[in-house]
Amino acid sequence: MTESALIPIERVEQAIYLIRGHKVMLDRDLADLYGVETKALNQAVKRNADRFPSDFVFRLSDEEKNELVTICDRFKTMKHSTSCPLAFTEQGVAMLSGTLRSPRAIEVNIAIMRTFVKMRQMLESSEELSRKLAELESKYDEQFRLVFDAIRELMIPPEPKSKPIGFHVREEPAVYTVRKISEDNK
Repeated sequence: MTESALIPIERVEQAIYLIRGHKVMLDRDLADLYGVETKALNQAVKRNADRFPSDFVFRLSDEEKNELVTICDRFKTMKHSTSCPLAFTEQGVAMLSGTLRSPRAIEVNIAIMRTFVKMRQMLESSEELSRKLAELESKYDEQFRLVFDAIRELMIPPEPKSKPIGFHVREEPAVYTVRKISEDNK
């Protein structure tokens, strides 16, 4: 069994974030997957800086780091860190395979590349389905509108089924009665 089979695809998917419009993986997640220290991974990148242009890897800003810390509990250790993590695009991760040459690094890179490809295919198939539905809808008249609306409704991801936690008070609307005061009651 290869190392890539030991790395669940879900683990890789959970380590991919959308930052600055790019799907990226952070240096600490990559180091964890490769089985090296984050410092060692960053030193390898620094030694090979010419292989990592700004569209392959970039350093997060303080605001981006703080947002990650706020959103993800697993990044709470970054809260007081003086340095911001590096974010690797898909091309940056691919370039790491030439920089980190261990057998594990090769297998991890294969698993990561497969995950990026899978995510891209899912996005493309969703876009293609929407495009085809729009084409079909333009060909047919109003009698099929109900069918197309139903299909669009099915394409929307369902809301989570968990019930909200806490007490819920149902308030009845207040009813106010206006009475006319007669002249003789004054």
